[in-house]
Amino acid sequence: MSKVMVVTSGKGGVGKTTSTAALGAALAQAGQSVVLVDFDVGLRNLDLILGAERRVVFDLVNVVQGDAKLPQALIRDKRLESLYLLPASQTRDKDALTNEGVEGVIAELRERFDWIVCDSPAGIEKGATLAMRFADVAVVVANPEVSSVRDSDRIIGMLDSKTLRAERGEDIEKHLLITRYDAARAARGEMMKVEDVLEILAIPLLGVVAESPDVLTASNLGCPVTLHNPAAPAARSYALAARRLMGEDVPMEAPSSRRGLMSRLFGRKAAA
Repeated sequence: MSKVMVVTSGKGGVGKTTSTAALGAALAQAGQSVVLVDFDVGLRNLDLILGAERRVVFDLVNVVQGDAKLPQALIRDKRLESLYLLPASQTRDKDALTNEGVEGVIAELRERFDWIVCDSPAGIEKGATLAMRFADVAVVVANPEVSSVRDSDRIIGMLDSKTLRAERGEDIEKHLLITRYDAARAARGEMMKVEDVLEILAIPLLGVVAESPDVLTASNLGCPVTLHNPAAPAARSYALAARRLMGEDVPMEAPSSRRGLMSRLFGRKAAA
């Protein structure tokens, strides 16, 4: 049965698009059929992360408005046969999307893919609400800083009130992905610790991705980090997170080899 997953956060610049590409590629590497849907109309970036910017002919808005059929707009990744992209439009605004149009596209995608991964724009406006509207699963991406965590808390409230599942009285499966984490800075009190973020947001931890130049390098080369350098710590974190999304019981790994509160926290997770 297919799943619709939204990758979301309230704050921009936390790594949503990077995480969408990395998780999608990792799911495809694990044998799942995956389509990544860019909802950031007007500020299209997911095609750049995937190295597909020159292959865009039709986009999500074209399909929603009936100017193109879905197969015409889907772009298959050159490296993974089971990974596809449905890009956003660069020349339209978010008002070009309609609830009914998006619902139709999502329904058609459900018939073709195991995972429909929706890359949400930042904020709480129409594009973000449409990206989460039909989701079964949500990955809330947060940096370990107060403003990002506060905005993520607002997004969690929206997931519990503005999604179709919420209107039906059903729960939406929510996960927390902490990105750009630096264990040394957290130990010095320069950023929030993982357990502090978990205490505030109170949703299950999907993974912790350490601050890493590998992510930026891969993005600039138009390749998800999970494909560009699978051995990199960030790539491994995303790969393990993807396995957890598929229901595997994968121990949580600490982002630092230094023993301390962080390591004890993750040790307890692994032993649980």
